[in-house]
Amino acid sequence: MLDVFAEHPLAGNPLAVFHDARGLSDAEMQALALETNLAETTFISPSADPQAERTSGVRVRIFTTAEELPFAGHPTLGTASWLYFHHPALRGAESITLQLNAGPITVHFQPPAAHELGIHGTMRQNKPVFGVEHDRAAVARAIGLLEEDLSPNHAPQTVSTGLPFCIVPLRSLEVAKRLQIAQHDAQAWLSTSDAKFFYCITRAAQNKTNAGPHWHARMQFYNGEDPATGSASGCCISWLVKSGLAPSGALTVIEQGIEIHRPSRIEARATKFENGIDEVLVGGRTIQVADGSFSLP
Repeated sequence: MLDVFAEHPLAGNPLAVFHDARGLSDAEMQALALETNLAETTFISPSADPQAERTSGVRVRIFTTAEELPFAGHPTLGTASWLYFHHPALRGAESITLQLNAGPITVHFQPPAAHELGIHGTMRQNKPVFGVEHDRAAVARAIGLLEEDLSPNHAPQTVSTGLPFCIVPLRSLEVAKRLQIAQHDAQAWLSTSDAKFFYCITRAAQNKTNAGPHWHARMQFYNGEDPATGSASGCCISWLVKSGLAPSGALTVIEQGIEIHRPSRIEARATKFENGIDEVLVGGRTIQVADGSFSLP
């Protein structure tokens, strides 16, 4: 078990990693993910030749309590961090590539300083695909708010770097704090849209340093509330840079999980080029907190 995007143990987004999924069926992986009852659980299918995984990458699958996902951010960062700590050929590697259903994603690591907790990693996500801009009133109804609770200057829009999120800019922190999305209404709207989930954002409380946080986010879905959503953060920073709300190529810090007492720090960058937004980088710290075993018949 690891805490991802966490600055200290028992914060951030918890992740269960099954480090040898060989022999498990799809149904067993899904049942185990439901058993952990975490936002996501990952399953590593190790190669018979660990050295080959230096170049070919490590096969990993990601499950929520309800379904398999092609990509998700905190499972990618957390699983790569577990491999950094434990893999026989990749332990302490500068970079580790995961072969996900969405394709290969590489995580780069910073050598930890003395007495530093966990390991800091950064993943480069896929080039963002910008989808539909949505009607404010319709989105507000779907997430249980009024149209005036949303930003009047920027429309919600679907963005994907591997998993499509509807980025919803809110008017204020006050609106974000009272967000309570009824999933029946949300799923009814999402099922007819080009988005998989909502990611609601607003500016963080003003701070006097460049260390952030700069933006405040919440992501509520069928499994409750996500303490940190790395995949959505890549979509979010892409949208912020495209919209002129974050500087191109500069560090932007997103806080998440505050309302559910799992504070998370997500570091994100994206760069604007003549042909669009690219070089989407999302990073944070992963801390190991537990290990154990499951018994199956």
